Amino acid sequence: MSKSRIVVIKSPRVISSSGKVDNELLSRMVKRGLCQLASESEHQDALNHFFSPKDFVGLKVNCLAGRMASTHPELALVVASLLKTIDIKNRNIVIWDRSSYELKEVGFSLNVDGGDFLCFGTDAQGVGYSPKLIDHMSIGSLLSRVMEQFTNVQLNLPVLKDHNLSGVTCSLKNFFGAIHNPNKYHDNGCDPYIADLNTVPQIRKQQRLIICDALRVQYNGGPSYHPQWAENFGGIIVGDDPVAVDFAGYQIIDKIRRKKGLPTLKNTGRKPEHIFTAADSRHKLGKASSEEIDLVEMVI
Repeated sequence: MSKSRIVVIKSPRVISSSGKVDNELLSRMVKRGLCQLASESEHQDALNHFFSPKDFVGLKVNCLAGRMASTHPELALVVASLLKTIDIKNRNIVIWDRSSYELKEVGFSLNVDGGDFLCFGTDAQGVGYSPKLIDHMSIGSLLSRVMEQFTNVQLNLPVLKDHNLSGVTCSLKNFFGAIHNPNKYHDNGCDPYIADLNTVPQIRKQQRLIICDALRVQYNGGPSYHPQWAENFGGIIVGDDPVAVDFAGYQIIDKIRRKKGLPTLKNTGRKPEHIFTAADSRHKLGKASSEEIDLVEMVI
């Protein structure tokens, strides 16, 4: 059985103590991560493993927790710019989340008219949720029309954080921002609901690639921002297996917690069981063990 390759690439210089991001260095990190993931020497060839010039690509960010604990706009713009290098047009790239207000608060420039990359929330005029209910496993929700009508593939740009219920929030949980009623799926540490949601055909088929923002990691007290428990990790996690990405993120959070003298997530009663549920024989969404993951770690 083949392993899922995951690339964790870090730089101590990519984000300053004040939170300023070095865009040129971040771009180099993303390119190197893509090349390592796809075993290619050029980032364009790597991206062509996942996308074509005919695709309408959604960049699903996470802006729920405000500027300090959300996907950095710098990362989304770097990724959007790289997609242009494989001839995907500006107007075919949509940076999106559930709320235009939250996008703007985090620092994204809203754009619904074209010209540059599009950027808007599901709540934008003319968007909204599909009227057709998804009734799948435990899920009964309306799906964002960004996925139904504005894009056909997704590049997931989650942020790595501790979560007070699910233990970890990363790529799998990021699609809670694509449904109208995520509050209904937080019982039992969000398990099996996170895994169930990711088996919805539109999500499972559309997600092509994950580039997780681990520039600043909220390793305790999440998902909201608490500066005393936020680490400038200076990394990104690149993969095409969302379960393996989340497993790698889980290990990163626990490693930081041990360094800071905190108990592991398991020892706090918050082991992220949804990651392992997503890998089980019912869901089959990816790999969730070190033996099944080819982990490539790089520092530049």
